[in-house]
Amino acid sequence: MVELFTQSPTVFIGVAFAFALMIGSFLNVVIYRLPIMMQREWREQCDELLSTPAPDLPEGHFNLVVPRSRCPACGKEIKAWQNIPVLSYLLLGAQCANCQASISVRYPLVETFTAVAAAVCAWHFGFGWEALLAIGLSCVLIAISLIDVDHQIIPDSIVIPLLWVGLVMSLLHPLAGAETLFIAPQDAIIGALAGYLSLWSVYQLFKLVTGKEGMGYGDFKLLAALGAWLGWQALPTIILLSAIVGAVIGIAMIVFRGRDRQLPIPYGPYLAAAGWITMLYGETIKNTYLDMFL
Repeated sequence: MVELFTQSPTVFIGVAFAFALMIGSFLNVVIYRLPIMMQREWREQCDELLSTPAPDLPEGHFNLVVPRSRCPACGKEIKAWQNIPVLSYLLLGAQCANCQASISVRYPLVETFTAVAAAVCAWHFGFGWEALLAIGLSCVLIAISLIDVDHQIIPDSIVIPLLWVGLVMSLLHPLAGAETLFIAPQDAIIGALAGYLSLWSVYQLFKLVTGKEGMGYGDFKLLAALGAWLGWQALPTIILLSAIVGAVIGIAMIVFRGRDRQLPIPYGPYLAAAGWITMLYGETIKNTYLDMFL
């Protein structure tokens, strides 16, 4: 199998695409359930602190594995064949098989986007540890982005392990022989520190000037994790790209959708997108910029 993937990049890309479709289906579960799990945990902690009666919650465990997925409209348990990524959505005509309630197009879009991102990583890096870890990073960034869009939070249970994985990967730098990931330990450590402190400093300065909080601590941790994965050298590119993308999308939402300027816009998705682009094309972007302006 390893020899097949090495000799035939097309096969590796196809397998990565198909496998990532299934990962995308699981990401839909993570994006929906993890914030609910966090809210339940916070509520239990508050009730324990205040010595108030525990709230009435549905019986049984609720985590990323159980209970089985159900239709949010009628509560009917979704069968295995109805959970096939993208295909089941098309076969069911975007409706629940039991009550014919509409199924959000977001589910197949997340699955497809995850698969495309994985295929791009497989094509860019070729078969090897770099490609596999890049696919893993892509999946985590997708989950972080959509949770931030929905709830304006970046869960520590995702971003902190992401940071530690980046730091541990740097310890394998002498053995990996990779160019983009598995960076030197000093670059990863400085990247994590500089990533966190750079946005923390902006946050403190903005709060001092305006009296408002311009971003959340999850953004600091996400940039620290990206710094640990890609090194401190990648941070200027990530920050610049995220600012450009954020400004363009923010202005477009205000102009074309009439979004209230006072409503907060999550910054996590822009950091995630900028980090992903930098992972793939950061060196090219930097060299192009230097050639054009310097």
